[in-house]
Amino acid sequence: MGTNGSTMLEPLRQGLPPLNLAAASDAASCALPACYEAVREARRFTRGTLDQWDLGDRFDDVCLVVSELVTNALRHGLPAGTPRPTAPDLPVRLHLMRWTGRLVCAVRDPGDDSPVARGPDDSSAESGRGLFLVESFSDSWGWHPMAGALSGKVVWALFRLPRPVGHPCPGA
Repeated sequence: MGTNGSTMLEPLRQGLPPLNLAAASDAASCALPACYEAVREARRFTRGTLDQWDLGDRFDDVCLVVSELVTNALRHGLPAGTPRPTAPDLPVRLHLMRWTGRLVCAVRDPGDDSPVARGPDDSSAESGRGLFLVESFSDSWGWHPMAGALSGKVVWALFRLPRPVGHPCPGA
């Protein structure tokens, strides 16, 4: 994880069900370019990470949610006309974190506007149904502004994972 990893993850405690971030069994993150190829890169990163964590069977749902979160970050979280940055710390970052019974996908972007979910019947909206899909395919989702010196926000989605047979730890 990059140098901003622990700073970025700290505010996740505010909106998520109780999770001990220090007890995460796995965490991975990647910086994404400010262009729509980033969605393909996010899917590739998610596939590789879930395969590594032996969660490939959850790929379809998780990948759909990751695609929507990254698309929203690119569409709504970047200032208009943002060029593809060449700096090593790109403005959109995908984080995947796994506990025994939960997987969290979090996307950070520099935008300050709150995400707004629209229902499937909102025919007046030409876009904005992505968060409805996030809500439909994940167990819960939310967002929060970044804390401290980092500007922007984090939008996250949580997936409950089946507990391994005989696993004694209910709080993971």
